[in-house]
Amino acid sequence: CSRYSRRPPDGGYGWVVVASAFFTVGLTAAVLKNFGLFFLDIQNHFGVPLSTTSWVTSTTIAMFHLGGPVASALTLQFSQRVVIMVGGLLTTSGMVLASLDLSLPWLYLSMGILQGLGISFSWIPANSMVSHYFVRWRPIAYAIASSGECVFAVMFSPFFQWLIEAYTWQGALLIIGGLQLNLCVCGALMRPLETTQSPAQETKDCLEGDDATLPPKRKTIFQCSLLTKPELFLYILFAIFAAAGFFIPPLFLVPFANSLGMDKYWPASILSVLALADLVGRLICGWIANVRLLRNLQLLTMVTTLLGVVLLLLPISHNYWVILVFASLYGFLFGCVVAIHVTSIVDIVGLEGFDSGLGLFMMFRSIGGFIGPPAAGWLVDQTKDYSTAFYLSGLCLITSAVFVVVVDSLLQKRKAVEAEVHQAINKPEDWEPGKVK
Repeated sequence: CSRYSRRPPDGGYGWVVVASAFFTVGLTAAVLKNFGLFFLDIQNHFGVPLSTTSWVTSTTIAMFHLGGPVASALTLQFSQRVVIMVGGLLTTSGMVLASLDLSLPWLYLSMGILQGLGISFSWIPANSMVSHYFVRWRPIAYAIASSGECVFAVMFSPFFQWLIEAYTWQGALLIIGGLQLNLCVCGALMRPLETTQSPAQETKDCLEGDDATLPPKRKTIFQCSLLTKPELFLYILFAIFAAAGFFIPPLFLVPFANSLGMDKYWPASILSVLALADLVGRLICGWIANVRLLRNLQLLTMVTTLLGVVLLLLPISHNYWVILVFASLYGFLFGCVVAIHVTSIVDIVGLEGFDSGLGLFMMFRSIGGFIGPPAAGWLVDQTKDYSTAFYLSGLCLITSAVFVVVVDSLLQKRKAVEAEVHQAINKPEDWEPGKVK
């Protein structure tokens, strides 16, 4: 039977894919995470309120997520390699055009739309590739790949600050665009993997023996019908609320620290420590998920709730060291959430529906990512207090955890019903025709 089965290698060239995904995530998500360093410079340059400036980041986040279904569909039609390379060209174009500094709406188009789409076209296929190359080691492989965001964020925080001082924020964007061109190299390393047969087809082939023939390969299409699954729909609601909370702290942490009178390099160092804690969280949570001490969704509920609580407490910080402690806790728990919230989609829709499920997940998550930062910026403008941004973030994350609890409950009930049906089908008959008990 094995000659008809094309299973993921769970190693081998898969580790090259993980390394490529590591750099891809670093050159996309880590750049987005450090947008906060440009926040005050852009605001002062154009002389606009915080809520207006935050639309640049919100547009990037929204396009990152809205591009999800498009990136997934293109991946299914062509390959991860092609889509990642296109993403590299888009991100570079966005940063180069943004460096021209024509107007604030121009930044919405370049840093927002082009950069966001480029990040989406690179990030989503890279994560998809890792999930397809691994089964047994999928959680830890994904944790290693996603940790590229943390490693690069540690380096990028002081590096971007230095670039801004040396070349102004416009020159810094031009140099960053050149760095992101390396995404094309990462994409070139993504060797397409043959699609696997469905378990039902493999079973059928095994039963048919030597006469079995491999069915003709059909092109996989994007599955919008997955939205009819209540578990995925509720998980998407989790994604919306979580995204609203995810993207607020990195954007407002630097201005919050600056408002307390800290020198500009101290806030940058907080972002570096946050990124290190994020790295530790991803690796530890990936290991816990791999040894299966808890179900993925159970673990996700715990860390998301704790993350919300930490963000609610963070504004009590009024000196550097207290902020550093809370930022470290935030980074660690954020890393834990990121390590498992994408791979949990496989638990809900299976590997065959993962690409489509991830695209839908990212598309709807854009609602939270688009609304969260401007809403936080509006609250800060109204109250003149950065604390309100963190309160909003914490409440959104705690709310999102409730949906994960419901999804986990529904999945367990579904598995219990399937187990009962399976047991009933395979249960030996208590009587035989013509035989009286």
